[in-house]
Amino acid sequence: MSKNLVIVESPAKAKTIEKFLGPDYRVLASFGHVRALPSKQGSVDIEKGFEPKYHVLPDSKKHIDAIRKELKGAERLLLATDPDREGEAISWHLLAALGLDKKNPGIDVRRVVFHEITKDAIVHAVNHPRGIATELVDAQQARSVLDYLVGFTLSPFLWKKIRYGLSAGRVQSVALRLICEREKEIQAFVQQEYWSIDARLGTAPGQEFRAGLVSVGGKKLGKFDIPDAVSAEVLKTALLSGSYHVGKITKTEKKRTPAPPFTTSTLQQEASRKLGFSAKKTMSTAQKLYEGVSIGEAGTVGLITYMRTDSVNLSSQALKEAHDVISAAYGREYALAKPRHYKTKTKNAQEAHEAIRPTYISKTPAELKKFLTPDLYRLYELIWKRTVACQMAEALLDQTSVDIAADLATPPAAGSFAGSRQAGLRASGTVIRFPGFMKLYIEGVDDQDEEKEGLLPAMTEGTPLLRHEILPEQHFTQPPPRYTEATLVKTLEEFGIGRPSTYASIMNTLLERKYARLDKKRFFPEDVGMVVSDMLVNHFSRYVDYNFTAGLEEELDMVSRGEKQWKPLLKEFWEPFSALLKQKEGEVNKSDLTTEATDEACPECGKPLAIKLGKRGKFIACTGFKEGCKYTRNIEQENGPEAAEPVLSDEKCDKCGAAMLIKDGRYGKYLACSAYPGCKNIQPLNKPKGTGVTCPDCKTGELTEKKSRYGKIFYSCNRYPDCRFALWDQPVTQPCPKCGFPVLVKKVYKKKGEFLKCPKEGCDWTSV
Repeated sequence: MSKNLVIVESPAKAKTIEKFLGPDYRVLASFGHVRALPSKQGSVDIEKGFEPKYHVLPDSKKHIDAIRKELKGAERLLLATDPDREGEAISWHLLAALGLDKKNPGIDVRRVVFHEITKDAIVHAVNHPRGIATELVDAQQARSVLDYLVGFTLSPFLWKKIRYGLSAGRVQSVALRLICEREKEIQAFVQQEYWSIDARLGTAPGQEFRAGLVSVGGKKLGKFDIPDAVSAEVLKTALLSGSYHVGKITKTEKKRTPAPPFTTSTLQQEASRKLGFSAKKTMSTAQKLYEGVSIGEAGTVGLITYMRTDSVNLSSQALKEAHDVISAAYGREYALAKPRHYKTKTKNAQEAHEAIRPTYISKTPAELKKFLTPDLYRLYELIWKRTVACQMAEALLDQTSVDIAADLATPPAAGSFAGSRQAGLRASGTVIRFPGFMKLYIEGVDDQDEEKEGLLPAMTEGTPLLRHEILPEQHFTQPPPRYTEATLVKTLEEFGIGRPSTYASIMNTLLERKYARLDKKRFFPEDVGMVVSDMLVNHFSRYVDYNFTAGLEEELDMVSRGEKQWKPLLKEFWEPFSALLKQKEGEVNKSDLTTEATDEACPECGKPLAIKLGKRGKFIACTGFKEGCKYTRNIEQENGPEAAEPVLSDEKCDKCGAAMLIKDGRYGKYLACSAYPGCKNIQPLNKPKGTGVTCPDCKTGELTEKKSRYGKIFYSCNRYPDCRFALWDQPVTQPCPKCGFPVLVKKVYKKKGEFLKCPKEGCDWTSV
C-alpha cells in the first residue's frame, strides 16, 4: 500500500499523474460526481433550512469501495479533483461518502489544485496543499439546490398546464427565451427595399476601382433615400452624364491588436465558427487534450491547461515560451519587448485560473499532428495559434479614403434630388503594411464577412477620372439572424448568465427536450418551446428576466467569496417564488396555453376550428371533438381560406383515381388526393427506390429503400403494412451458402472493407 492516496476525477488523468509522482503515491479516480440530489420530490428539506438530502450515486459505489480499500494503508489523502467550484464540491462530497467529513477523520486530508497536467505543475501542487474551500462548496450547493427547487416545482406545473414530461430550468429557460424572442423579431420583421449605386472608375486603362454614391446636391444619402428601381434609374442617367475627378484623399494608419487567449466561452464560439464544432464536441475534445494524449516515447502528456475558465491571464512561463517561439519562427520584429496583458470583459468572471493555452507552447501543431486524431489536432492548432498570436506585434494597416466629385451635365429629372448638378462618391482601400499577429491568426466573426483588404490605384487630388460603368444594386433589409451556438454563448456571457462549465449543457438540454432544433447551425424554436417560453414570460417574468438571472449569478459569486451565506440566499429566492407558483396554480388554465381560436369553420361539422398543441407541435382540430367530430390537419397543410393553391401532380390516386396534389407538410412535401375529404389517401412525394430484391418473407413484394424518422436508410417490403419484413443493410439476391436464406446483405467496415453477411437470426455466415 502507498503512503499517499491521490483522488482525481478522471481515470485518464490517474495513470499519467501516478507516473509523475512515483512509487509513494497511488492515484485513483472518483469518476466525476459521487453524490447528488436524487431526481425526486423531497430531496431538499425546505422546512429544515433547505437541507439537501444527498445520495451516493449507484455507479459511484464501486469506486468509493475501491478508494476506501486503498485508504486502509495510507497516511495521507490528497483530493485533486478539478480546479473549479464543481471540483471543490466533488472533493467535499467524496469525504462525506467515505465518512471522513468529521473534525478528526483519522487521516491527513488535504486539497491539491493544478491547472495543467504536467510534471512540474503536479509536483508543485502536491508540495503546496490546502484545505477544502468551504465557500466554493457552499456556492456549488446553493446552485444545485436552486436548480432543484426550480426544476422540481416548475416542471410539474408545466405537466399540468401544457404537457407531461416537460421541464423548466433556471438558466435553460432564459436561454430558451432568447431563442424565442429572436424568432418573434424575425416573424414581425417587415422587409424594406433600398438601392445603392456604385461607379466603376479608373485613372487609366487597367487602373480601375469602384466608388459608392454617398451624396447628391450636397445632401448626404441616407440608407433609404433611393427607395426603388425608378429612383435608381433616374440617378443612374444623371451619373452617366457626369465628369469625375479626385477630391480629398485621406490616409490614416490603423493598428489592430490580437484577440485575448481563449476562455471557455470564446473557445466554444471560435470552434463553432472556424471548425464547425458544437459546444458539446468542443468541450469533450478539449477534455481529451487536457487529460493527456500519448506522444510517442514521451508517454501521455496533457497538451492544454484546464478548459473551464473565464480568465484571460497567462503565466509568466507561458509568456516567455510564446516570446521564444515567436522570435524563432517569425523574427524579433514580431515578438513583443514586454508581454501583453488582457483584462476580462465577462461579468462575474472568476480569474483564479489561467486562460486556455498549450501546456508546452514549444510543441507546435505540426510536431504533434502524427499523434493526434483530426479533431484533436484541429482544436489544438486553434488554441496554439490563438495563444501565440496574442503575444505577437500589432498589425499596421494603411487606410485610404478617396472622396470623388462628379459634375452632372444632366441633373436628375425627378425625385428629391431633381435639379442637382453635383454628386459625391467615396472609395476606400486598406493595405496591410505590417501583418504582425495576422500572419498567424485572425479571429472569426459572426454573421458577417471577414474584413476585406483592397488596393486603390495611385491618385492625386484634382486628377480627372474615367467613368466606365454605373452599377445600381437592389437590396432588402434583413431580419436579425437566428442564434448559432457561438452567438448564443456570447449573448449569455454578455448578460452574465450561467458559468463557463454550463453553456454546452444548457444548449444540449434545449435540443434534447425538443424545445429547439439546430438547422444549418441555427437555433429554431419548436412549437412547444414557444408555448413554454410564452408561459414563463407571461406568468413568471421575474424568474426568466435576464438581469434577475445575472444578478443571481452575482449573488452565487458572493457566496463563493464568503460575502454571503448560501441558505439565506435560498430563502430570499424561494419564498416569493413558491408564493407566485401557488397563485398561478389557480389562475392559469391549460386551454389558455395550448389552444388558440381561429375564424375558420370545420369542413365536416361546421363548428369552429382551433390551433392546438400536440406531441408533434401545433395542429388544427375541430372544437366539436367531444361530440364525435375527428377532423384534424397539420397547421402547415394549406387548406385554410388564405392558403396558396396546391400544385397539381401527374400522379393519380391509387384508391379513387382522382388527381394527386403536391402539398407541404411538417416533414416536407407529400402527395394528397384532390378528392379530400371523400378520399384521405396520402403518399410520399418521392417514391421509395426499388432494389429488385424479392421480399424473402412474403415472397411477393419488393424490398425498397426508405428513410427512418432519424434519417437512417433501411430496406423494407413495399407491401407494408401487410408485410413488415425490414433490413438495416442493403439486400442482395443471393442465397446463404450455410442456411439457404434467399437474401444476403452488403456491409462495409473500415478494417474489413465490403463483405456479405446472412441476415437470418442464428446464422453467422459472412463472406471472407
